[in-house]
Amino acid sequence: MNPIFDIVHTTTYRYRKPVAFGTHRVMFRPRASHDLRVLATDLQVSVPADIHMVQDVFSNSMALVTPSEEASTLSITCSFTIEHAGSFNLELPMDRSATAYPFAYRVEDRLDLEHYLRPQYADPDGVLQDWARQFLRDPQVSIADGQGDHRLGSREILIAMTHHIQRTLEYAARDEEGTQSPVETLALGTGSCRDFALLMMEAARRLGYASRFVSGYLYDPALDQDAESGITVVGSGSTHAWVQVFLPGPGWVAFDPTNALFGGTHLIRVATARDPSQASPVSGIWMGEPEDFMGMEVDVQVTRR
Repeated sequence: MNPIFDIVHTTTYRYRKPVAFGTHRVMFRPRASHDLRVLATDLQVSVPADIHMVQDVFSNSMALVTPSEEASTLSITCSFTIEHAGSFNLELPMDRSATAYPFAYRVEDRLDLEHYLRPQYADPDGVLQDWARQFLRDPQVSIADGQGDHRLGSREILIAMTHHIQRTLEYAARDEEGTQSPVETLALGTGSCRDFALLMMEAARRLGYASRFVSGYLYDPALDQDAESGITVVGSGSTHAWVQVFLPGPGWVAFDPTNALFGGTHLIRVATARDPSQASPVSGIWMGEPEDFMGMEVDVQVTRR
């Protein structure tokens, strides 16, 4: 039987005095597919509001929430229940023409993947390019061994990159909006899940892989006493981010560089986008003085039935 998850995501904004609000864009409804079925959804707002469901340019479901009254607190609570069959695309066979790196996408696929192939962030000194190219060879095989510079397969390159980020960079939750640039994350040696996802996405693009940003939620088995806990994850209790890379044969494959996960049932996707700024869970405007804003709180609960 496939596991069933209940997710409750509450975002609360606090102000020194009542302020007026503009429209808020809320991405909370999971993207249903063969591996994920949406059983129920609900959206509650602490003040009277007009709510309309639309689809963005990437076909993500999005709620447009427009509060109709001023308030000193705005709380948006999204809840939903899903059945998760699990994503195991990494185990599917690659097209023979794409097993070795470099490979070329079919012309008809490349037309649709073009925006996911093009890097979005500057790398003027080639720092990110050099960092990405280290994964083209197997570090366990050296020229001194007389075996030459052994190159990894196209799928193994991405697996190595995922493990390297999880092993060498320090995870740090960050409440501030926005995402560090990939070069900044490498320089700091630390970042959030969004920073790690962006780093891997941009590095993969520089190696010729079509990659996209994924925003969603992370199930942590350690939080459920009755659940099997054979894995330790970081990043639960908030929204989560990872990467999908299009590989000929398996299609879109999930890579979570924060936890070195490759699909399964721990990752619950909500939105996919070309850039992290296009997949913000909640974004909107309010009218008042800058000093009126007192802060934002986010609480995410993911439980398995």
